[in-house]
Amino acid sequence: MDALDLARWQFAITTVYHYIFVPITIGLSALVAGLQTAWVRTGREEYLRATKFWGKLFLINFAMGVVTGIVQEFQFGMNWSAYSRFVGDIFGAPLAIEGLLAFFMESTFLGLWIFGWDRLPKRVHLATIWLASIGTMLSAYFILAANSWMQHPVGYTINAERGRAELTDIGAVLTNSTALVTFPHTITACFLTAGALLLAVSAWHLRRGNQVEVFRPGLRLGAWVVLIAGVGVLITGDLQARIMTEQQPMKMAAAEALYETSKPASFSLFTIGSLDGREEVASVRIPSLLSFMATGSPSGEVEGINDLQRQYVQKYGEGDYVPNVPVTYWSFRLMIGFGALAMAVAALALWSTRKGRRPAGRWLWLAAISTVTMPLLANSFGWIFTEVGRQPWTVFGVFKTEQSVSPSVSTANVATSLIVFTVLYGALAVIELMLMLRYARAGAPETVVPPGEDEPDRPLAFAY
Repeated sequence: MDALDLARWQFAITTVYHYIFVPITIGLSALVAGLQTAWVRTGREEYLRATKFWGKLFLINFAMGVVTGIVQEFQFGMNWSAYSRFVGDIFGAPLAIEGLLAFFMESTFLGLWIFGWDRLPKRVHLATIWLASIGTMLSAYFILAANSWMQHPVGYTINAERGRAELTDIGAVLTNSTALVTFPHTITACFLTAGALLLAVSAWHLRRGNQVEVFRPGLRLGAWVVLIAGVGVLITGDLQARIMTEQQPMKMAAAEALYETSKPASFSLFTIGSLDGREEVASVRIPSLLSFMATGSPSGEVEGINDLQRQYVQKYGEGDYVPNVPVTYWSFRLMIGFGALAMAVAALALWSTRKGRRPAGRWLWLAAISTVTMPLLANSFGWIFTEVGRQPWTVFGVFKTEQSVSPSVSTANVATSLIVFTVLYGALAVIELMLMLRYARAGAPETVVPPGEDEPDRPLAFAY
């Protein structure tokens, strides 16, 4: 493996790892804010206990997300300096806005929320967690706007003399059609992930009969969030698929391993054949579904890999413009499959707990507890599909991945940092898992003194 391959592996490992924490943080911040709102409106202690409990898990994930996210920016300068030099004028703008506006907003108001329980008026304190939650979503938008520019570059011009892309319209970058469909798809996936966490942890406690007054509502809230967010993921994903087909038809063709243009085109749930999908032995197919996903019409035409390869050669010059078909094909299905499986378990959990019922059967409890892994896997495979399906481009149609790697970084340098980061992230994974399990198993506090009702001279202290 050369420096390019190792750099791609390193960025993939650190990005997928980082994105484990992002959807939990974004979704859970809003759910914690919702629980605190319920407490402020009703005064019921179980809502305050739930706010404190889920707030701990939210803060752990936020901290881990910040730590692992910093590494991403260092890699642009270390392993991808040619890319940074080429796109820095454009890519840096939304990332700078994210850092100076959104991240400072979420971190500032999160600090006020953590330390302001006994110092801020109740409703002002509530506003801090809502503003922190809004900050996490704004942060996501600006980062997605940067990534969307890589998928569909707009608002720029190429300066041939300097050999780089230069920003001409920041409004076009921030209102990129790709960003406008990717953002709601990502946010609904975040809520699906956070809802699954509520469902899984609550199921674990209810299986043992712990704190039923807190975790039974938590289980049902999580299940409803998973179902509603899941529907949102399906709707926004449908819109995103059509935009993707317009902008990156090769990615959609690779998602089905469709080599020949077809009208209409079926969608295979499962295929047995050669690894690259050229030779099919057997498959389970839904007629016309790929046409509907790609064009909005069950009789629409979907261009195949072979035709698109010839078009790309004419447009961009000689080269192989076909992404890794096996990875693209299976990551697309695993993304959909794990998301649908989480929705199915959530529906079963709601049905089993209707009208005060307590679910019976070990397998139902195991399914509910394991739900937390399903959206995390769906998110990871979704990003793998998005990024691998764009290859061989870092900026689609403009700048190739092989041009993006740092010219002065040797294979040994990248291999060393890859090993170090992998070991470090493995250690962080153990720490994260231990912290999450420790605080999740501890359950909600048995009694909580409402803020403002203890001694007025109490010094400023961390809420937990």
